[in-house]
Amino acid sequence: MITTSTSTLKLLAALVWCCGVVVLGIKSTKLFFASKVSGAHPALLAAAVSTAIIVGWIKGRTMFSMICLRNLQRIDSLEQPKIHQFYRPRFFLFLALMITTGVTLGRMAQTNTYFLLGLATLELSVGTALFVSSFNFLKQYDR
Repeated sequence: MITTSTSTLKLLAALVWCCGVVVLGIKSTKLFFASKVSGAHPALLAAAVSTAIIVGWIKGRTMFSMICLRNLQRIDSLEQPKIHQFYRPRFFLFLALMITTGVTLGRMAQTNTYFLLGLATLELSVGTALFVSSFNFLKQYDR
């Protein structure tokens, strides 16, 4: 395998993390619009967006930041970092599971306004958590 620097691994980890922010932001926006088109009340939409952002911020400052920092510390501890070690294999397995679940739930939600709204709220909260915790990558470069 190709040996690389820990800086490269941190950059790759940050890119994957930030791609999640973009993908979930786009997907949740589409789901919110679909729920609006299918008849969700504007006040309910506003409440769902607000809830997603608040819950996502809390998750981002706690759980997601802890996960992010732990991965950055793991990268720093690698003696001969390999290009594939920017995340552990179980992270990629979990990511594949989450993508599959998201796609499946998205298909199931097509005809139900409240299901669309719930899924949009969930995806926006995870995207917000990823965004908030992504600042841990920037802090690595302030050192």
